[in-house]
Amino acid sequence: MKFKILGVFALLIITVVGWLACMNNNSSIAGTMPDKVSYNFHIRPILSDKCFKCHGPDVNKREAGLRLDIPDSAFKPLKETKGAFAFVPFKPEESEVYKRISSLDTGYQMPTPSSHLGVLSAHEIALFKKWISEGAKYEPHWAFVKPVKAPVPAVKNKEVVKNEIDNFIIAKQEAAGVSMNEEADKERLLKRLSLDLTGLPPTEKMMDDFMANKNANAYDVLIDTLLSRPEYGEKMAVHWLDIARYADSYGYQDDNVRTQWAWRDWVIHAFNENLPYNTFLTWQIAGDMLPKANKEEVLATAFFRNHKYTEEGGVVPEEYRISYILDKTKTYTKGILGLTAECAQCHDHKYDPISQKEYYQLFAFFNNTKEVGYEGDVSVSKPAKNPILNISDSEARSVLTFINKKDTGAMTVSVMGERDTMRKTYILNRGVYDQPTIEVMPSAIKAVMPFDTVATPRNRLGLAAWTVSQNNPLTARVFVNHIWQEIFGRGIVKTAGDFGMQGELPTHPELLDWLSVDFMEHGWDVKRLVKQIVSSATYRQSGKVKDENYKKDPENIWLSRAPRMKVKAEFVRDIILASSGLLVDKIGGPSVKPYQTKGLWEMASSGRGELATYKQDKGEALYRRGMYTFIKLTVPPPSMILFDASNRDQCEVKRTQTNTPLQALMMMNDPTVLEASRVFAQKLMEEKSLPEEKIKKAFHRIICRTAGTKEMDILKSYFDDQLKQFQQKQLNANTTLNAGEYPQDKNVEANTTAALMKTISMMYNMEEAIIKT
Repeated sequence: MKFKILGVFALLIITVVGWLACMNNNSSIAGTMPDKVSYNFHIRPILSDKCFKCHGPDVNKREAGLRLDIPDSAFKPLKETKGAFAFVPFKPEESEVYKRISSLDTGYQMPTPSSHLGVLSAHEIALFKKWISEGAKYEPHWAFVKPVKAPVPAVKNKEVVKNEIDNFIIAKQEAAGVSMNEEADKERLLKRLSLDLTGLPPTEKMMDDFMANKNANAYDVLIDTLLSRPEYGEKMAVHWLDIARYADSYGYQDDNVRTQWAWRDWVIHAFNENLPYNTFLTWQIAGDMLPKANKEEVLATAFFRNHKYTEEGGVVPEEYRISYILDKTKTYTKGILGLTAECAQCHDHKYDPISQKEYYQLFAFFNNTKEVGYEGDVSVSKPAKNPILNISDSEARSVLTFINKKDTGAMTVSVMGERDTMRKTYILNRGVYDQPTIEVMPSAIKAVMPFDTVATPRNRLGLAAWTVSQNNPLTARVFVNHIWQEIFGRGIVKTAGDFGMQGELPTHPELLDWLSVDFMEHGWDVKRLVKQIVSSATYRQSGKVKDENYKKDPENIWLSRAPRMKVKAEFVRDIILASSGLLVDKIGGPSVKPYQTKGLWEMASSGRGELATYKQDKGEALYRRGMYTFIKLTVPPPSMILFDASNRDQCEVKRTQTNTPLQALMMMNDPTVLEASRVFAQKLMEEKSLPEEKIKKAFHRIICRTAGTKEMDILKSYFDDQLKQFQQKQLNANTTLNAGEYPQDKNVEANTTAALMKTISMMYNMEEAIIKT
């Protein structure tokens, strides 16, 4: 009897846990029953968690011959239960799945206790019952259905709404029982907007002007001003460089230098010129194949040539050539389509409707490039590999004026180039380069959208047309989601690189579709999309955490507050340089080598080549934006990796966000932070003002708001304490001020300057200094 009671108690706990999990599931708001149950958003997530392990697409693990992910199998008579069916439309009591998931008999119940998948909650069982009662209708995967503009929902909280985005967000909030925050104060809103649109903090003049501007359209004018600045293109380019795996070295063996930075200059230029996204993609996929292609269009195709490359002698060229094509295919599918198609390299995809044959049909588009697996002499490194684009000085001055070319040497960039005759493509057994099987022709993934082989050429130009077709259900959705993720820290689809069956469901599917269609209807206008998002009340709200909202929405899925997040690694550096006045605001050009711990490259080097030792740059190169820091693939910049920068060895659509003691250690000791603090202090010492005024000004420029009374008391007390220690020779001012290579001002008093430097350094170490909200 005792054991029976314990068993019932355990079952009760499992049920409660399942119910609580359902409360947090995006597929339904707080466990409420939807008006109409959707297979995609309500039923499939449960099947995926509880049922597909034994009754899913993996034939090797399938039991009882039952497959529940496709209707053809789910509606067939069951093999092991005569006269029974898994699902009987409109009749849940006659559906074997419903009877088993609702049973308390552990010998009959599904999932079985031995599977350790847990029982379904009462809410999940009710969802199945209603879905079957409504006809048990299966749906194509949501991401493979062309988006349509849903009607903009009406909301009760109308006075808050700034544009259509808010209607969709508030509708979900009202259903979930949470409410939107009030608008952020002007100082914090300006900082957030400036960082989101330029990656830089606002200048003092910008802060003063915005605070003084009482016009109703002041915020709109500010958005347009920031979007028109050249720094906007730099900010937008950083995410695309992650997708394109941009680096300044090859990655393999000696890991020598490469010269792809002209393509980076083009990306910045493309965003600043607001090149429509469909054109932006077309040029990068097949710019070299456009009729009468110009050098800018060809340069854009360097996107696909940013992969790692070997210069080691004795390799099998075909093995590496195939690996380069695999890399291109992965970059295209993950970065542009948001799919994990690489899973089909060795076998049919376990979850998404992508066969191995389809994978190699897609692979075939990139298999006709002139690129080879190994090129050159092991004793002579080439900064660009064929096919290459040569850019002369005159072309950089007259045609490709966006390229920041200073030297007079030859510039070469690795780009795409098509062979005159088509190379045959085969399905590779288990993905092995030397085990070709069946020949295939170029084609795209049918489940996404059929590839019209009559109207569309079977080459990269045809692939580009297929990709940017308004009937393609993925391209616009994926990019809109990337932009949303860049601004809010989390995409509408959390798994930005996986819109497939195993990816997360969109939290606001109607909004995602509405924005995607609207984006295409307005000419794939990127600046318009960005402005649309940052103009919304959703974006403009305060980041305050209210208890009543937090209890119902701890992860801020319904966006009842502005998300709190650190800026990217590159922008940590930018904030420090810009606020101190050290930043060199030149756009583009070759990558630079700022301060770095000695010996890192040497420890990971073969001792051969130009990059065997780290040769730090001098002068203004030390003060360029973080995005121009030289990236050696085998030894990425340590100060950036600590702040979760991509190491750029493969396509990456979302960076991690971590908090580690090493980040604090770097902020306290990094030469750039110390130098910036010293230079800022020396500049403030040139002003005829009291220490309190200097501290207040530094705080305003670094934190981007006016310091409170308590904050000023703490900072002034720290300054006084440090000054006393310097004056009493407990600390050495000259040693403290000996930070960095920027010329020192010997005319300012050393002890006060050193105390002010340490106070400024403490401000840089405030969490708020590098937090966007």
